[in-house]
Amino acid sequence: MSLYRNGELPAVRIVHLNGPVLEALARGDLAAANAVSPIPLPDHFAGAEWQPLWERRDRQVREDPGSAAWVTGAIWDEQRDLVVGRAGYHGPPDAAGMVEIGYAVEPEHRRKGYARAALESLLRRAAREPEVRTVRVTISPDNLASYGLVSQYGFVEVGEQMDEEDGLEIIYEVAAVDL
Repeated sequence: MSLYRNGELPAVRIVHLNGPVLEALARGDLAAANAVSPIPLPDHFAGAEWQPLWERRDRQVREDPGSAAWVTGAIWDEQRDLVVGRAGYHGPPDAAGMVEIGYAVEPEHRRKGYARAALESLLRRAAREPEVRTVRVTISPDNLASYGLVSQYGFVEVGEQMDEEDGLEIIYEVAAVDL
């Protein structure tokens, strides 16, 4: 089933999560997270697969509370009042003006335009932020769907890296002014 209507993407918003929500998710405590979250979070947000991400973001926000407005949040479908995945930046812009984005749509919500809508939301914000000059995304070489998506937005390969959790990743970047 496609949620596209007349070629339009689903209406999504990236809901950034605050310190108390991230702290609860890092502990795997969904009830505590939902008690302070601005939106209802689904069970998988507190699952073991996502816990390392929340632990990393919790530490990051504790060290730099201002980063909460940048880091991973929930992809919220405005029309369905539903979390369909997660998206955000790895942190605020670095000294060179680079932000790295990440997004993941839950399997049952894929192929409905959510990844594109989230990516476009992240790119629009990056283009509006005066300190952002470069947007980066890293993608596993076998993730052809993500590569196919970002290649439509002018991202070009600039290198590769070995990630502790994800293994080999190809690094793609685009100038924020080109968005």
